[in-house]
Amino acid sequence: QVTVVESGGGAVQDGGSLTLSCVLSRVYSGYCLGWFRQVLGKEREDVAVIYAGDGSTIYADSAKGRFTLSIDNAKKTVLLQMNSLKPEDTGMYYCGVALYNHGCPAIESGRRWSGQGTQVTVFS
Repeated sequence: QVTVVESGGGAVQDGGSLTLSCVLSRVYSGYCLGWFRQVLGKEREDVAVIYAGDGSTIYADSAKGRFTLSIDNAKKTVLLQMNSLKPEDTGMYYCGVALYNHGCPAIESGRRWSGQGTQVTVFS
C-alpha cells in the first residue's frame, strides 16, 4: 500500500504557473509515478509520468513544452511544474502510482494507488 497526498493546486491567471506536489509514503525503483487530470466535459487523461528507476519521463501532447515532471527520491516527492497555464488546463489533478512492466503504463488506467486530487483553476 502506498499513501499518496497531493497539494499545490490553486487559481491562477491565464499564462501563470503552479507547482503541484505529490508526497508518497514510499518510493520504489520499480514504480511509475505521474499525474492525470479530470477536465470539465472530458474523460480523465494522463498528463505526465516518470519512471523512478531512471527518471525518464513521458508527457502528454498537451503538457509538452509547458509542464515539467521531476522526482526527489529522498523526499519521496513528485513535482509537476506547470507553466504557461491555459483556461483549458482547469480541472482536478491526481497523482498516481503504477508498476513498471517493460515500460510505464498509462498512469490513469494503470495506477495501483492515487490520491484525492488537487484543484487547478486557470482564469482568463
